[in-house]
Amino acid sequence: MGLSLLFITIILYPALRSAADTYNVVDYGAKADGGTDSGKSFLSAWAAACGTSGPSTINVSSGKYLIGSPVVFSGKDCKSTDITFRIDGTLVASDYRKVGDADYWLKFDSVDGVTISGGILDGQGASLWACKNSRGGCPTGATSLRFTKSSNVAIYGLTSANAKLFHIAIDGSNNVKIRGVKVSAPGGSPNTDGIHVEQSNRVLISSAQIATGDDCISVGQGTSNLWIENVSCGPGHGISIGSLGKQMEEQGVENVTVKTVAFSGTENGVRIKCWARPSHGFVKNVVFQHANMFNVQNPIIIDQNYCPHDQGCPNKASGIKISGITYQDIQGSSATQVAVKFDCSPKHPCTDISLQDIKLTYNNQPAQSSCAYADGSTNGAVNPASCLKQ
Repeated sequence: MGLSLLFITIILYPALRSAADTYNVVDYGAKADGGTDSGKSFLSAWAAACGTSGPSTINVSSGKYLIGSPVVFSGKDCKSTDITFRIDGTLVASDYRKVGDADYWLKFDSVDGVTISGGILDGQGASLWACKNSRGGCPTGATSLRFTKSSNVAIYGLTSANAKLFHIAIDGSNNVKIRGVKVSAPGGSPNTDGIHVEQSNRVLISSAQIATGDDCISVGQGTSNLWIENVSCGPGHGISIGSLGKQMEEQGVENVTVKTVAFSGTENGVRIKCWARPSHGFVKNVVFQHANMFNVQNPIIIDQNYCPHDQGCPNKASGIKISGITYQDIQGSSATQVAVKFDCSPKHPCTDISLQDIKLTYNNQPAQSSCAYADGSTNGAVNPASCLKQ
């Protein structure tokens, strides 16, 4: 074939160029019957895609696919830096007794250039939640989807339902985009954080609908340049930075923007939470902007006296240094009289807190604010009245 004819063939018939780079899990033995364990078939399709030097797509057609045991999609030996999981079906987890204390159900480790598009992850967490809520001795549970040590990741249009533990976790990764994700779990499901980000840089979360039993979005140590926008939360525990300071040596959290968010019936709105114990960590340069609260118990809260079960922290002060926190255009209703609470560390007071255009009410009446060891300023109308030290 001459060069010109080859060029015309590629332009007019792109399918001929891309067909060899598409891998369907059914071709590797996966069964869309919801009962046959298809984990090995998914891994085989992944291995084939990794062996392709150019872009490749792994197709998961409609139907239910059981992934009975935790699986790891490793990128350490991948030639490709452009792999798309196109999911039209539902991936189903097995009962918690089989998963046990595994840290993950589906894990992508050390990958570069992976996109997950569409699909449903059903973590089948109800039996584990019942165990946790009724007695002790239960496994911790597995996070449904975890990315570790990865770069250039995109998650679009994915639905995660009924996770045993966290729904989506981003850990030690860079340049991650999460758009159009839906998270669904009952308000009473324990430890089912919607999206957790830790030790990661340049993460975008946008256009997400999150209903769960713990934090809608939680931010752990070592996170920087995080952008959260257009997120609805409820039920859940709100959007939380923390908990931080459980360990003495922790990396800080900085350059976080949370904007155009809505909270409905949640335990918290925008929160910073730190253990009441010594630590070398910090939180700085955070903006909470354009937030609507509807019947939220703690619309604005900094809690540096977190001490569950009174273990390892009574009578101690948080070492986390909190500074440069801006709250702008926060409006709506509080389910408690104290709508703004800054309970900061006596050893390391919160500094440079800015309140701008705040309007929060309680039972259609003025709400209250509460401050301890918190310094800052106000701008525009601020209701409830600020209690910050000027």
